Parts: sequence; C-alpha cells; structure tokens
Amino acid sequence: MAHFAKIDSNNIVTEIIVSEKDFINTGNVGDEFMWIQTSYNNNFRKQFAGIGMTYDKVKDKFISIKPYPSWVLNAGDNWESSVAHPDVTRNYLWNESTTSWDTDWIRTGFEWNAETNSWEKS
Repeated sequence: MAHFAKIDSNNIVTEIIVSEKDFINTGNVGDEFMWIQTSYNNNFRKQFAGIGMTYDKVKDKFISIKPYPSWVLNAGDNWESSVAHPDVTRNYLWNESTTSWDTDWIRTGFEWNAETNSWEKS
C-alpha cells in the first residue's frame, strides 16, 4: 500500500488516499495522472502531501501552503518571510499587517491558561 495525492487542474492537492498502485492504474478513482504518490516518511517529493498544498510538476515535489501573502519560496522550496526571525530562543509570531515578527502575545487573541494547560481565546 502507498499514499496518493489527488491533484486538480491547478495542481492543488484535493484528496489523499492509501491504495495499491494497481488500483490507481485501473481508473476506478479517476484519471491515473491526477494521482501522485506521496511519501508519509518524506522520502521523496520533498514532503508528505496535504490538502491545499501544490504539486510542482517541474520540481516533482509538494510545496506547502503559503502561510502569508508576503512570504516567498526560498531555494529549498520552503516559505520564508522577507525579515529574518530575530531570535531562535524566543517565540515570535508573524504579523502580516506590519510584515514583521511580533512578541505581543495579546494581539493574537489567545492567552495561556495554566489551569487547563492550553491556549484559550482571550
């Protein structure tokens, strides 16, 4: 058994199934060329496909969903901001409206609840 990602006419992943390659080839699940094998262990095609991701036919890999409009793909086909992350020892959130990293947790609308050990809407 293997994992297969169904891509639409825009190369967007719309579905993931587990199947035998022979079953995909029968056409019972649609055009066999709409189904691209993906690796659960990220052994090929960069990473495991997910709904909404894009399949790049030229590079033969799955590209993650763009997290923010201002981010760009780097040479490794990972999305990154135009501003380097300031400090790997602190938690920052990307603020798209200012296109900068933000430490103001209150702006996110969530606060840590130590009693429930979870983030809660503030």
